[in-house]
Amino acid sequence: MRTLTLHFSEDALPTLDTFLKQTKEARVFRRAQAVRDVVKGHRLQNVSDTLQFTYSALRKWVHRFAQEGTQGLVDRPRPGRPAKVTCELEKHLHRLVEQDPLEHGSLYSQWNCRELATALARETGVQLGRESVRCALKKRA
Repeated sequence: MRTLTLHFSEDALPTLDTFLKQTKEARVFRRAQAVRDVVKGHRLQNVSDTLQFTYSALRKWVHRFAQEGTQGLVDRPRPGRPAKVTCELEKHLHRLVEQDPLEHGSLYSQWNCRELATALARETGVQLGRESVRCALKKRA
């Protein structure tokens, strides 16, 4: 195993301590903890064994921290199609739920997911399936 030959700035530990206090995501918190231990001088292998990281993953996070700072510990955007249900569309959907379905041309006095999808498409132009509407409503509950 090669020795890690990275040099960290003097404010690396205080920066990591502050970052640990502010982060909300468990995955990012664990990464920051592991990197902090390495910055303190612990061996990569010992830290990876203790915190149950693979050696290569921990090495990658340490290198990213050395190059990018705490921003290197945060998950990068994943590839793929962007979500169809945006935050703004979700808010519109929840406002729609609070209204009377009969006012929106529905035949029923209570909303169902299909009717909500139809009313949403009519008002916003965005076509959603009933399952997408159900998932958006369930997320808020």
